[in-house]
Amino acid sequence: MLLCAHEFAAVAERVQQAPRLLVLTGAGMSAESGVPTFREAQTGLWARFSPEDLATPQAFAATPERVLDWYRWRRDLVAKAAPNAGHRALAQWQRGHPGMDLVTQNVDGLHQRAGSTGVVELHGRLSHLRCEQCAQSLPWPDDDPGGVLWHQCGSGSVGGSRKSIAALAAPAGRLRPDIVWFGEALPAAAWEHAERRAREADVVLVVGTSGLVHPAAALPSIAQRAGAYVVEVNPQPTALSPEVDACVSGTAAEVLPQLLAMPPA
Repeated sequence: MLLCAHEFAAVAERVQQAPRLLVLTGAGMSAESGVPTFREAQTGLWARFSPEDLATPQAFAATPERVLDWYRWRRDLVAKAAPNAGHRALAQWQRGHPGMDLVTQNVDGLHQRAGSTGVVELHGRLSHLRCEQCAQSLPWPDDDPGGVLWHQCGSGSVGGSRKSIAALAAPAGRLRPDIVWFGEALPAAAWEHAERRAREADVVLVVGTSGLVHPAAALPSIAQRAGAYVVEVNPQPTALSPEVDACVSGTAAEVLPQLLAMPPA
């Protein structure tokens, strides 16, 4: 860690005593759970494609089955992963501190599986699909038939084919991953909530983010301008490092259980 023991203790005390703590997490948060980062997910069969080939509205319009298959593969990777000590530390801290808000750029759902509640998912979620016609969000079916999936608008069902849905004489929409793709805006409600919490926070804990993905990367500076104390947790320096108030070098699983350790009674 970059901080000596005395400095680390001071930062931990500041984090623990914050009436309003905002935690912002990125891909590094899940790295020790075995979840590859967005760009690391281009291996094996998918190595010949760039993420931009698979994560844009244009790609889905051109090759929807390929895009869905990539997300099916990513869902399988996440299903084999488990929350790490960092996820568990945040969930445990939140249970005793209602003033904590958790905003994530991750789509893997590991925060929720660790027990965190009210998680704001800026970039969507792998567990769900969204109808292009009516924008309804639906859980990805356990009995996924493969191929392109369709939805009967106004229902909670996922159909296996356009033909079967058309036979119901109801509006139908093709289902896409409920993920924010390149060139798309963040969900308005999620961004507004995150930005509001950044302005209200006393301390912001930035964990495992590169500081390069906007607009999420702007949240620490928004908070800092409003008077918040910003702490970064990351194994390597990032674009945010020169701007924050304290840098703790280490992974989420290493640092968070110490940073959020309950002080002795």
